[in-house]
Amino acid sequence: MQQTGTIRAFSSLYFSTFLMVLGAGLLTTYLGLFLAKEQVDPLWIGALMSFYYLGLVLGSKVGHKLIARVGHIRAFVASAGLVTASALGHGLIPDLTFWLLLRFMVGMGMMCQYMVLESWLNEQADNHQRGTVFASYMIVSYFGMVAGQLVIGSFPELGLEPLFLVAIGFALSIVPIGITRRIHPAPLHSAPLQITTFWRRMPQSLTTITVAGIIVGAFYGLAPAYISNTGLPNEKVALFMSVTIIAGLLAQWPMGKLSDRIPRSRLLRTNSALLTLVVLLIALLPLSGTLLLLATFFFGFLAFSLYPIATALANQHAEQHERVSLSAVILLTFGIGACFGPLLASALMQVLGNFMLYGFMGLCSFVLFLRLQRVNYSQKQAARIVAAQQSDDYVMASSDVFSSPLAAALDPRVDEQMVQEQMLEPKTEPPPSEPARVHQPESSHDQSSVAQEPASQHEPALTATPEAIEKDSAEHEETVANEQSLVADDEKAETEVTPAAQSSEDDEADTIVTRLAKRQQQDKTD
Repeated sequence: MQQTGTIRAFSSLYFSTFLMVLGAGLLTTYLGLFLAKEQVDPLWIGALMSFYYLGLVLGSKVGHKLIARVGHIRAFVASAGLVTASALGHGLIPDLTFWLLLRFMVGMGMMCQYMVLESWLNEQADNHQRGTVFASYMIVSYFGMVAGQLVIGSFPELGLEPLFLVAIGFALSIVPIGITRRIHPAPLHSAPLQITTFWRRMPQSLTTITVAGIIVGAFYGLAPAYISNTGLPNEKVALFMSVTIIAGLLAQWPMGKLSDRIPRSRLLRTNSALLTLVVLLIALLPLSGTLLLLATFFFGFLAFSLYPIATALANQHAEQHERVSLSAVILLTFGIGACFGPLLASALMQVLGNFMLYGFMGLCSFVLFLRLQRVNYSQKQAARIVAAQQSDDYVMASSDVFSSPLAAALDPRVDEQMVQEQMLEPKTEPPPSEPARVHQPESSHDQSSVAQEPASQHEPALTATPEAIEKDSAEHEETVANEQSLVADDEKAETEVTPAAQSSEDDEADTIVTRLAKRQQQDKTD
């Protein structure tokens, strides 16, 4: 009931999102199929997709200023008008150079629309239902994308009709926003970007987001042309794209739950390794029919879950006041990757063949796996060095435990009864008939003169039997042996790595105090 009420409260924003994404998905697939049908160079197809993502990247700055100046609703209407005109321009002027400009304008306009919708949802959603609000937003977006792929199957001739539907979708997306009765959101406030700082602190997250942008951008831009070049009809192309996108939709919930149970960095490494195997199978094996659909399902499941897991890992290591700036850096990083992905993949397809689309994505996922492994190893090594430095700060006490009774009381290797006797024993005063001697600093002359005096002129400070001397000597030798054993244990502990330290980068080495306590317990047992 609560989820139904949430969807109803934001129904106008969700409906606008559905129509907008439907038009965007339809336009992207249509252009890919149309250019493949006209046997256009794959490099041009990749360039068109790259200019679209370039518009998304630069549109974040333009959209922010536009929303701050005229408000959310007016900014959305203006952006929708720009995208509608750009979509129709593809049918009026069939020139690839001009289409680059049109794709750039579509990217800028859609980024502004995304900013209006997401900032509106983020501001007016309560904290206890924020997750439900954005989960519903993502589900509506995926359904809009799938609907756009299915619509293209109704136009096998690839005439101007799909462009008209794209324009209709963007034009109708204005209506729910224009008639909504929800409170107008507050103006946006800028946040400074800390790109270098975040890259140093979150190398695994931002590297994954970059590679995810490369893979997703290459897939959306070139997958329709890739499937069309294999000889499949447009209906099969639409089915192929729909299965991949639905797999990405279905991956969000289980992968999100899994990332809450196991370390996200480990999940990213596993994901990238499995993704490498899947895309290499698609690239190297002649799959068709059900096997091809099954393979692209696993591809979508793994590829479209990289971005949300990496985003969650980045926010895990960010402070609350850094979240706005981090979100901007994440979007910028993803957009840059999506700009270069189609260009690089199309160049390889032109030189080496059609299969290099998935070969390129497999290479990217493999490089990501190696990078994550290296960063994880470096972080573990740094943690071990810090733990070793903390252990080296401990200073061993003097070997002469009898130099201070209080210090000896703190040493668990010393007999407590003997320490108490030394601490409670009163000082021995010199006899009244013998005046106390005043000790002067020693020199070689004083030592020789004292040694030549008769023994009867000196009062011995301590008298002891041979049995007591032998007992004290044995105890001292035992103490020295115990200390040497402890030092050997410390040196061995510094060179060995326990299994727990190998499985978790957060484990710390045992301290010397802990080992002394264990040895005391063992001595008492013996």
